[in-house]
Amino acid sequence: MISSFAIPLIAPLTTSLTTPLLARLGVVAVIFVVAGFVKGVTGMGLPTVAMGVLGTLMLPAEAAGLLLLPSFVTNVWQLFAGPGVRALVARLWPMLAGIVGGTLIAAPFIAGGGGAWAVVGLGAALALYAAAGLLAWRFPVPARHERWLSPTIGAVTGVVTGGTGVFVVPAVPYLQGLELSKEELVQALGLSFTVSTIALAIGLAGAHAFAVDDLRASLAAVLPALAGMWFGQRVRGRIGAASFRRWFFVCLLGLGLQLMARAFV
Repeated sequence: MISSFAIPLIAPLTTSLTTPLLARLGVVAVIFVVAGFVKGVTGMGLPTVAMGVLGTLMLPAEAAGLLLLPSFVTNVWQLFAGPGVRALVARLWPMLAGIVGGTLIAAPFIAGGGGAWAVVGLGAALALYAAAGLLAWRFPVPARHERWLSPTIGAVTGVVTGGTGVFVVPAVPYLQGLELSKEELVQALGLSFTVSTIALAIGLAGAHAFAVDDLRASLAAVLPALAGMWFGQRVRGRIGAASFRRWFFVCLLGLGLQLMARAFV
């Protein structure tokens, strides 16, 4: 349980005027530096880490609003870091359409209709993703099944995104199951996350949980996220990627379980 002192310290930037703005900026900056670092090392994880940590400190809708611009900027950077974007869009558009539709349908849940259950859903999504990573779940996707599986995976991912603010389940395991090169996979993840971010922003705005004025708070998190991502990319070759990913998933699993447990304490 967060203490009464800590709650105003870590509240979102648009609330709690009694707390010094610099302190609130500092807390959010540290979170996004860490999240950006994870993305720089692994190629993913910024929205997941940011939503997971911020979800312990504020409502999921507020956390989702904060991560919109950092997620968009870093994923566009990742998306256009290599060639072949047009070919990926042509192949993955059914999944992307499903993500948009599912997110818009489910966004009212995270925007307030779900209450405490939105936190439980966030924790469950994080725990499931962490378990998949630790167990190295992979399922090959035969080309003949892509036509129906792609929009289905997209729709489910969209519902999870709209309900929890987490973009990764089940899109990431699905993309890993396609016959993509390493470079194409990184770009495909960036494409999926970019579309998810835009759809979530539209869904939150439509549910009156996000407004243009809230972009100022999200904008403040962009530079810390980029700094963390840059640093992560610099040290990626100097650390054991497999060991880093394993501990990343262990921490994510603990965070997810903690979020789920909050509904019962």
